[in-house]
Amino acid sequence: MKYTEEHEWLRVEDDVVVVGITAHAAEQLGDVVFVELPDEGTTVSKDDEVVVIESVKAASDILAPLDGEIVEVNSVLVDEPGKVNDDPEGEAWFFKMTVEDMSALDELMDEAAYRKFVG
Repeated sequence: MKYTEEHEWLRVEDDVVVVGITAHAAEQLGDVVFVELPDEGTTVSKDDEVVVIESVKAASDILAPLDGEIVEVNSVLVDEPGKVNDDPEGEAWFFKMTVEDMSALDELMDEAAYRKFVG
């Protein structure tokens, strides 16, 4: 897996990248009560706001980690936003995307670097 400074994780599955938030981010947010996902087929650029998360503490945006196209969303989270707290780095992924340049993943942190980043 790869990680961003915005506390997102990215996992490559075949030719798509699965994106979610880290356990650290879910813990910082507190109980998630609302998730708004992008539309499938949406073309995004790195740092575009693509997901809105609301928790009992705050509202946050999830940014596109790379340039590409949203090809699938985890619609379960719309009805069950609490899954983000239960399994943030597993079943509670937000979206899958095709990426224009897979080598861009090389610029992201690996797990050891992310652990150091969050201290």
